[in-house]
Amino acid sequence: MFTGIIEALGKVRSIEPKGTNITCWIQSPISADLKVDQSISHNGVCLTVEEIAEDRHRVTAIEETIDKSTLGGWKNGDLVNLERCMTMNSRLDGHIVQGHVDTTATCIERRDLNGSWEYRFEFPKKFSHLVIEKGSISLNGTSLTIFNVKKDRFDIAIIPYTFDHTNIQSVVPGSIVNLEFDMIGKYVARFLKTSS
Repeated sequence: MFTGIIEALGKVRSIEPKGTNITCWIQSPISADLKVDQSISHNGVCLTVEEIAEDRHRVTAIEETIDKSTLGGWKNGDLVNLERCMTMNSRLDGHIVQGHVDTTATCIERRDLNGSWEYRFEFPKKFSHLVIEKGSISLNGTSLTIFNVKKDRFDIAIIPYTFDHTNIQSVVPGSIVNLEFDMIGKYVARFLKTSS
């Protein structure tokens, strides 16, 4: 479990297809502090650390993860939002994020507001029941509040700290991002669907 509060930015340093899987080496300021078998959120995707070498760590994504996320499009040098799993004795600064990407969204607009930024994203309509005005969403692993919610789109506002410390800085119109909808909202939607 994660909170969606990004701890560090990493860089993809190598990508190696292995059958239907992809193995990646990520360089980051927290890599040396990780341990093998630790769960780390990579752009909102929970991946297990397999090996550590100085300031890099290795992870592998399986076909299911690649199909539902942006991992298959990673390139050397791409920035990756990283977060270690939350501890149960600390504050929950964002919202509960599982690291299980539901779908992807496409950036269709980015506005520079001279001190902050607003982005608009389009996502598959079949998930419209999982987004609400002023609700939480995990976008590339970052916990954000959404507004101007429509059936297939929403907006987010980004403060300078988030812009500088996450890979939202590299998102432009046409960029594809990972989305994980609010876990509590998913349980409520499932309950309502099965109890009627």
